Formats: sequence, C-alpha cells, structure tokens
Amino acid sequence: MLEVDVLIRGAKVVDGSGNPWFYGDVGLRGEQIAEITPPGRIGSEQAGEVVAAEGMVVCPGFIDIQSHSIVSLMQDGRCLSKITQGVTTEIMGEAWTPAPFGGRIETPIGNPVFANKFPEWVEKARTWQRFRDWLEAMVEHGVSPNVGSFLGGGTLRQYAKGMEMGSPSEKELEGMRRVMAEAMEDGAFGVSYALIYPPDTFTETDELVAVCRVVSEYDGIYITHMRSEADEIFEGLEETFEIGRRADLPVEIYHLKAAGQRNWPKIPEVIERIDRARAEGLDVTADMYPYVASGTGLTSTLPPWAAAEGKLFENLRDPETRARIKAEAMEPDGHWEALADLNGVDGVMPVGFQKPENRKYAGKRLTEIAADVGKDWVDTVFELLLSEEQRISTVYFSMSEENVQLQLQQPWIKVSTDAGGMDPAWAKENGPVHPRGYGTYPRVLGKYMREEGILTLEDTVRKMSSAVADRLGLRDRGQLRRGMAADVVVFDPETIGDRATFDDPHQLSVGVQDVWVNGTRVVADGTHTGATPGQIVEGPGG
Repeated sequence: MLEVDVLIRGAKVVDGSGNPWFYGDVGLRGEQIAEITPPGRIGSEQAGEVVAAEGMVVCPGFIDIQSHSIVSLMQDGRCLSKITQGVTTEIMGEAWTPAPFGGRIETPIGNPVFANKFPEWVEKARTWQRFRDWLEAMVEHGVSPNVGSFLGGGTLRQYAKGMEMGSPSEKELEGMRRVMAEAMEDGAFGVSYALIYPPDTFTETDELVAVCRVVSEYDGIYITHMRSEADEIFEGLEETFEIGRRADLPVEIYHLKAAGQRNWPKIPEVIERIDRARAEGLDVTADMYPYVASGTGLTSTLPPWAAAEGKLFENLRDPETRARIKAEAMEPDGHWEALADLNGVDGVMPVGFQKPENRKYAGKRLTEIAADVGKDWVDTVFELLLSEEQRISTVYFSMSEENVQLQLQQPWIKVSTDAGGMDPAWAKENGPVHPRGYGTYPRVLGKYMREEGILTLEDTVRKMSSAVADRLGLRDRGQLRRGMAADVVVFDPETIGDRATFDDPHQLSVGVQDVWVNGTRVVADGTHTGATPGQIVEGPGG
C-alpha cells in the first residue's frame, strides 16, 4: 500500500515539461515527489494530509534565474514576496556576490543602509573567504527557498583589481581565473557580468573570454547583462555571442529588452539574430521580466567612469570633475547606457531614498524633483546622490508593451524577476520599489496567459520551471516527476495575478494557495507558514 505524507488531490497537473495538463493526484513523501497518479488511486487513509485542490493547478515550483535576494534573505529568510508568487528556488549573483571576500575588496556588503542596520552580517561576511561560505551561512540562518548563485563578475574583478579601470596584469588575471575555478568547485553555476556598471564595465572582451574559459572547463554558463540594451544593442549581442563561441560555453542573456523608444523597433532583429546564432550552433537563451519599466540606480544617468576607483562621491564634490561628468551626462557619446537620455528625464522615477528629507521625492519623476529643487536635472541628480551617498534605486520607463508580448512568446525565453524578496511590513519603510519583486510570476500567469491569451498554461509554467532547471543543469527540480525534489505549487488559474503597481508596489500577489519546498509546506492557504526548509542548489562543478 502506497503511503504519502501529503496528497494533493483533484488538480490539473501541469508537470513543467510543456506537455498537456491532465487531472491527477500528487503524493509527497519526505523531501521528494512520491507519486503522480490518475484521480483517486491513492486513498485518503494512505496520506498523512490531504489537500483539496479541485479547480486548482499543481505544478513545479518556479525558479528565478535572476534573483536579487542576497541582502533581503539575510534580513528575512522567509522571502515572502517571492514565495507567495510560487518561487521555490532563488538563483542570485548578477555582477555581485558577498563571497568570496578578500583580495582588494574593502567591504563584502556595500549596501550602507543594510550594513548600518545589520552590522553582524557585515562582520560575518568578512569570514566568507570561499564562495560557498555565504550559501552555507544562508541555509544555517534559515531560508524558505532553495538558494544558488553565479559568481558575480564585478566581485571577481574587484577581488583582483579593485575599482581600477584598465586591463588586468597577467598576475591579476591569473588571480581571477583561480578564484573563478574555486567558485565553480564550490557550486557556482558560472559567472555573471553586468557590463554597464563599474567595475564590470571596465572589463574588456578578452578578459571576459579568459574568465569564461575557466567556467567552460567546469561545464558552467556565462550569464550577462549585456554592454548595451539600447543604441548599441546589436554590438552588445555580437560581443555576447563572441564570448560564448571563443570560450566554448552556453550563454544566457539577462532581462532581454530594447531600452528607449528609439530602439523599440530593434527587437524583431534581436530575436532574429538570437535565432540565427542558435541555428549556427551557439547555445544562447534569455530571460525577462513582464514590465515596461526597468529598475537600477540613479547613478546610471551618469557615465560609468565617474565611479572609477570607488570615488563617485569624491568626484561629484570636485568642481572640475563634476563639470566633466555633467557635460557627458547632458551629451552622451553613445558608448554607455545614458538612461536619462534614452528614456527622457520624465521617464526617470527615483524611489529608493533613505534620508527623511528626501522621502518626499520618492515616486516622483525627475522633472518634478528638478522643478522643486530649482536646478537642472543633472545638478539635481548630483545633489540627491551627495545627500544620500548611495546609488538611489530608480525606475526607468524604457520598454514597449508590444515588445514584452513578442519576447514572452519566444521558445527560448524564461521568466525572471531581477528583484529580491520582501515583506511589505518592513519593506515599506524603505520607500517604493519596482513591483516585479511582488508580481512577476502571477502577472505572466494572469495578464499574459489568462487575459491576453498569448501563452498556453503549459508553456508558461515551463518557462518558469523546467526551462530554468534545464538551463542550470538542475536534474532533480523543475518538473513533477517521481523521485524529484518536492518543490510544488498549487494555484488558482482563475484568480492568480499581481497587485503591485509602480504607484503602490508593496502588495503581495494573489492566487497561490500552497507551496512546498523540499516537501515542507511554506505557504498554506495563501499564508506563509514560517518554515525555512531551503537548501543549496549547485552547479556542475560542485
């Protein structure tokens, strides 16, 4: 007689593979999926708990390949806004990781607000000399989702070269290759660069190839925020392809987009170029979030060299350097992502203010703030940055709805958040945020699958689960199959949806009824149970 700990009864089973749904029952035993059967095959007396799921969908947990939950998981291991979307695995590491700490890195956690609130984490992070030390500390602390990561390419470069511009010496490059190899052995999925931010932006193609050749030796992945997603997006694509070919490894493009209205018509050719590269033998895919606005720092309105050697605020206080920065911000040369120029000053909405005197500006457009301050927009940016002495999280309205829909339909696109997990109870005090941290997955399932009808249920779930697991080489997650890890979501296909908006972002999504991570229930009837069963997931070298 088959016995299970949990029996999920009567739901539409969407197994994550892309195959058609079917009615069935799912049994969980311990940390694994024990059985998937036609309805009624497993009796109630054979189950420790029966979950009535008629009218619901049961599917694999969602895997976020671009999570920014590093700091928020230290603060709150429940990862509430992500778990309640159905995210059961967080893959982190875009550009930065808090480990390994050493070399020329001066502080392991550069977020000044978090560092001031939680100095114990900063001190603990100073002991993370190996990449895996951080992940082990997270699991020991207790986290609801599984956790894994790429090695941040900015961390890697800073380890060897600090914030200096220029090519690395042979000794510095060899140091990077050594640290990269150690990270792969510690379970990193590969290396991640964000090539518009310092110090990543100082990295030349040959250096990227040299690092990626180490990743290739361990069967890892190069994942990238390309050097351009705007005026030079085609050049950014070709560099990405070149790195994949020269280093002989798979390539993943973070948050695919064409930023700035003048670049929106380029997306069909971007898709064509990716399809052509794939047909020619390059393993290249991409992910995206389902919004027409992006989110990064207000610092991205300024040329990257302004932050060289970690001297941004010092440079802004120097009259001569400040004048040079202003001139380049006002008339960018086209070789860096000048987000105010791309989106218009009215398309820039700073949200992440920490100083009480600046909170009144949160959620206002930069044009409004400049009018209130009585200065032009560049001097307003300077004054805000100097007042805050932090990057100031900012929303940029830069994409088109038509492109979002077109991209979502590509077979090689996966869904990701580019955000961290939050609890409105404590996140509100930090001001507005991009709503993607609360609503990404339910938004795709509600708006684009159910309402717009541009995706099928089965393919939507695949883009959130098995497509990501396969990309990362996670062979025991991402599908509902006997013997696989019991990361399972039950949601209502008629009500699932996002509630977070740009004007009122701190709202949890709705429609996810139950979530299990490694067989432990972390969401019951829409409410977090407080359980923290998350484990480390690791890449091929671990």
